[in-house]
Amino acid sequence: MRTLISTAFVSLDGVVEAPGGEPGYRNAGWTFKDIEFLPEAYEIKGREQKEAGAMLLGRVSYEAFSPVWPGMAEFADYKVMPKYVVSTTLTEDDLVSDWGETTILRSLDDVAALKETDGGPIIVHGSATLNRGLSDAGLIDRYHLLVFPVLLGAGKRLFSATDKDAQKLRLVEHEAYANGIQKNVFDVVR
Repeated sequence: MRTLISTAFVSLDGVVEAPGGEPGYRNAGWTFKDIEFLPEAYEIKGREQKEAGAMLLGRVSYEAFSPVWPGMAEFADYKVMPKYVVSTTLTEDDLVSDWGETTILRSLDDVAALKETDGGPIIVHGSATLNRGLSDAGLIDRYHLLVFPVLLGAGKRLFSATDKDAQKLRLVEHEAYANGIQKNVFDVVR
């Protein structure tokens, strides 16, 4: 079974919306505003590209990343990696042609089936709505969180507000950086 890893830039109050400056959110670009850039805080991002066997995205994140990431040198490993987009509305004609093999999945059941295939870990970038659904369905195995020292108030959250049984997590890696960012890697305890 493949490991499904949710990776996110998250504010201390749980917001994941528009960390890189995506339009439409009042605090867009919050990961680099007034927070000193320290390369060592982002080491896990390079490691994710080297270790992942596939990328999983929701439609909104796919539409934000696919016009930009294929041409970015810092995301070169993702260009050749198989990608899966969970969407009920995207068609093959909506997919970009310069970002490698991309498959549209129509449901969380399709994601569960993908996890049963051979291959390396599946990494989920962005995709707040998808992340909440995956978590509620018990499909996420690990979280890679870079927690930023900022409170944003409103915005899309990583975790759902669904009333459900407690989900225990095991901290397997952590580090705090001089700029206040914390790396927290959690395995989901089953």
